[in-house]
Amino acid sequence: MKRHIGWITGAAAAVLVAAGAVTYAVAEDDGSGPGTPSADSADAGFARDMAVHHQQAVEMSYIVRDRTKNEEVRRLAYDIAQTQANQRGMLLGWLDLWELPKVSADPPMTWMGMGDMASGKDGALMPGMATNTELKKLSTLSGKQAEVLYLQLMTEHHKGGVHMAEGCVAKCTVGVEKRLAQGMVEAQRSEIQLMADMLKERGAKARS
Repeated sequence: MKRHIGWITGAAAAVLVAAGAVTYAVAEDDGSGPGTPSADSADAGFARDMAVHHQQAVEMSYIVRDRTKNEEVRRLAYDIAQTQANQRGMLLGWLDLWELPKVSADPPMTWMGMGDMASGKDGALMPGMATNTELKKLSTLSGKQAEVLYLQLMTEHHKGGVHMAEGCVAKCTVGVEKRLAQGMVEAQRSEIQLMADMLKERGAKARS
């Protein structure tokens, strides 16, 4: 157990160091982009929207860690929470570096030309996000039922996140942000497959 805790602590520290390095890299970008992004740019839009998207993933992950004792699910939830919390910090840090607002009067995903897709119905501000009703239900379940709902909700969440990150890869101009977005695409696709296997083991499958 001590060895496991030590590994987690070391991994978390490594992620924090990497986060600091990436944030610094934005300030010291290679100059290949057009300079500081504007408030209505894809770079700023992605940073704002993905920060909100990530925050819900962190919230869901902490909920399920309190609702199950299954180590496999708890480990996945911990990894997702730590990764996305640190990436969220980077995204918000970049907005600070660019001296841009963290909120916009435009609907989410406007920077992707998809502002009409974000209804905000029952708290689901962007495609893939869980509703407030679904989050409340997750907090009332336990054991296998909580695990299945979490895996289903997070699979949908990741699919929405991948779509948004692909949009940044195509439209963002800051090199280090595009690279982070590509990393999100690869990591979340891998986790979608992992969650499909975990759902199958529990006699369930993704909802979409």
